[in-house]
Amino acid sequence: MNTVSGTEAESEPGSLGKVQPRQLIVTVYGLYARDTGGWMSVASLIQLLADLGVEAPTVRSSVSRLKRAGLLEAESVSGAAGYRISPETERILRDGDPRIFAARRATVDEGWVLVVFSVPESERAKRHTLRTQLTRLGFGSVSAGVWIAPGHVHGEAEDMLARHGLRSYADLFRADYLSVAGGGDGGLSAKVRSWWDTVRLQRLYVAFLAAHRPAAERIAGGSPLTDREAFTTYIRVLTDWRRLVYLDPGVPRELLPAEWSGTEASELFDELHTRLAGPAHRHVERLRTG
Repeated sequence: MNTVSGTEAESEPGSLGKVQPRQLIVTVYGLYARDTGGWMSVASLIQLLADLGVEAPTVRSSVSRLKRAGLLEAESVSGAAGYRISPETERILRDGDPRIFAARRATVDEGWVLVVFSVPESERAKRHTLRTQLTRLGFGSVSAGVWIAPGHVHGEAEDMLARHGLRSYADLFRADYLSVAGGGDGGLSAKVRSWWDTVRLQRLYVAFLAAHRPAAERIAGGSPLTDREAFTTYIRVLTDWRRLVYLDPGVPRELLPAEWSGTEASELFDELHTRLAGPAHRHVERLRTG
């Protein structure tokens, strides 16, 4: 299970920033609504977000914004007011599961996928959509109309272009890296640093470790969390992790800086997911069944 894919900007470069209530709501729906047909009552949502320190009026206003954005749809079930995830949100959740729970790092011999596009000035909205979606898939910008990603992203890119009606504006190529333009000696690693902000991503991984390692250490030290504590910790861990994996293009490890905390952060997420998912689910089920 998963949260909605895509990210919101952090409050400061290089920090995880403050988590917005709507991000927490999306995480809760992604984890716990799909196993009940995509629906959750407003009352349950308010109780769960109260555990996370979010007050009821803020929950209601955040849900309204998510409804206006087309992510949630209002629906009453057996007289109880609630919201259901929209079909588009369900698709986003399903597509995002592998990226969040089984993040993949490419190998050099897989090559690259290039998206070469040209969108007329009169259709700037489509250009913005294309760039936004490419960023969400982990593409980096080589130049204004040429974007690059590890080769295994090819299928996702094809689906995205078709889904958003952008196929006529873009061509996709599979590519192998041959040499640095102009004969420089920077190598492919230098190119990767120019296509993606790996310095900032490294800082974000360090921030993730600093924020969430204490919970793992507490559990490992023989101080288990209550189900409620597991829920609040898990929601925050997953919300932070979701934002990170949609910034990380998954390029081969040997092309990344020597000091790279992404691997350690991934191991920490896997450990916390294993330890917290079950107790957190028990807490939600106990609340929903009353």
